Amino acid sequence: MMKSITGVLNLTTPSSQIPAIPVVIDSPHSGMEYPANSGIIADTNSLRTTWDAFVDELWGSAHSIGASLLAARFPRSYIDPNRAPDDIDAGLLDQPWPVPLNPSAACGRGMGLIRTNALPGVPMYEGKISIGEIQHRLDDFYNPYHGQLRSLVNHAHEQFGSVWHIDCHSMKSVGNGMNIDNGIERPDFVISDLKGKSASSSFTSWVAEQFSQMGYVTSINSPYEGAHIVRSYGVPSEGRHSIQVEIKRSLYMDETTFEKNSGFEKLQNNIQRFLQLLQKYVETQVQPQKES
Repeated sequence: MMKSITGVLNLTTPSSQIPAIPVVIDSPHSGMEYPANSGIIADTNSLRTTWDAFVDELWGSAHSIGASLLAARFPRSYIDPNRAPDDIDAGLLDQPWPVPLNPSAACGRGMGLIRTNALPGVPMYEGKISIGEIQHRLDDFYNPYHGQLRSLVNHAHEQFGSVWHIDCHSMKSVGNGMNIDNGIERPDFVISDLKGKSASSSFTSWVAEQFSQMGYVTSINSPYEGAHIVRSYGVPSEGRHSIQVEIKRSLYMDETTFEKNSGFEKLQNNIQRFLQLLQKYVETQVQPQKES
């Protein structure tokens, strides 16, 4: 069942005929609904490159295995759920932030909570942004997203004793000047767990192996190690396993026209196959919990 939450999120949950399992899928960067009067001046094509196009569709069969799928409708270039709320470039503000900021390395490259560049040399804004504007984006977009994601993860953990969370993204086929891997061809899939801090290494390796067996080139924690979302929800010592999955866009879309290509259906079917395998994996993991 899909429903819109506060107009900024889509949540798809299993039907009453499908038993729930402790799996939560989220797609924080698949939205492209820009609020009016955002102040953004970057051109449409540049903004589209920041979009994890169709990722929510690729993972859209999650409900069929008893998992929930949360997707943002707002763009990550407006406010990024995969950044900490204090990951702000002070140079973007028209006055000092009221508490200390903690900008990340990605923020220094223009990709913090509030993005400063769409692409290298393509600024997002003409001038500064007010504290009130950023607080509005936190209150009305960022916090509702994390509130819903936290609720889904906590509910699954309470019900089953463990939870497996997959944070879903797409990546340009080749990194650009705002990336740490500028000019380097990327693998088909990158599976990240903050080097074992957000999920058990065995689970991360299992996920990578499933996609490798389907013929995809996979990498673990390179060039991405994971970011704010998996850091916030993954505590493997407590049975909370959170991984980030990045998919190379050329597998399923034209990166110039932003249209699906002939590989979309194959990839979508393979992700459905993976989800079915994940269902079996999780059921074997939670069975001892149910019997104890």
